[in-house]
Amino acid sequence: MSSGLLALLDDVASIAKVAAASIDDVAAQAAKAGAKAAGVVIDDAAVTPRYVVGFTAQRELPIIAKITVGSLKNKLIFLLPAALLLGWLAPWAITPLLMVGGIYLCFEGAEKVLEVFFPHAEEDSDPDAGVLAEPAKFENEKVQGAIRTDFILSAEIMAITLAAIPSTNVLTQAAILAMVGIGITLGVYGVVAIIVKADDFGLALARTKGSFLGLGAASRAFGRGVVTGMPYFLNALAAVGTAAMIWVGGGILVHGLETFGYGEPAHLIEAAAEKAAHSVPVAGELVAFLVSAAAAGLIGLAVGLLAIPVVQKVAGKSHAAS
Repeated sequence: MSSGLLALLDDVASIAKVAAASIDDVAAQAAKAGAKAAGVVIDDAAVTPRYVVGFTAQRELPIIAKITVGSLKNKLIFLLPAALLLGWLAPWAITPLLMVGGIYLCFEGAEKVLEVFFPHAEEDSDPDAGVLAEPAKFENEKVQGAIRTDFILSAEIMAITLAAIPSTNVLTQAAILAMVGIGITLGVYGVVAIIVKADDFGLALARTKGSFLGLGAASRAFGRGVVTGMPYFLNALAAVGTAAMIWVGGGILVHGLETFGYGEPAHLIEAAAEKAAHSVPVAGELVAFLVSAAAAGLIGLAVGLLAIPVVQKVAGKSHAAS
């Protein structure tokens, strides 16, 4: 395989084949598939905390709970039946749809990279005005926005999983899709909840007054460190999320081209990864992965940058028509 994502797809395919053997295997192996496919939604974990900015601490977890329920509905009520129907009626369409989703991921990632170098002008309006004027409406808009973003990434996850499942009965396919969807959703938004509440936890520790065995002072110092470090952590997480979007999107496109008979990019990436792995005495597999991921990322970034003016032009025409 030519990149980390292609190895991921092979792994998921192997897992799914074993999973089809029995219900117990479905549960165990689908959980592993979900853990690996979670790489697709790293950006979701990085972006979702911004949907609770401006709200009181008491509303943060309820908002995340609403987004989690919406994400589960996306996967189980809408996307799972659609994936099964697609696999039955038009399995040939799975790869093209994956590639469309890959272009979207590249576009989103490239737009964020471009924003770093050419930031948009800040709006004059007060970002907290919506919270103060109509808090319920503002909260609902934020939740719906997060759920719409989740839908795109959820569709990509379900399509990747469906493409990896071997020909088997529909109940087994449904079980694997459902377990992957539920596992990823609970895992991602559980992490989001921890991230969102980390500063409150740090603040609580910073205000502790106990001094038993010196733990009070240590707790306060740790709490202050958490509060001080969270902005840097969120920035780092956002950068990782952006890189993951570009890498995954590029890898999907490379794999799709290989499926359609254009294997040159995949072969070049594979050759570069093997050469890099042989050039180091230790950690050859890690080096190969990093080279593959970087190459897929460069392809994804190039595609994303090319997609930006196209999307802007289409969006401009749609806005003018409306």
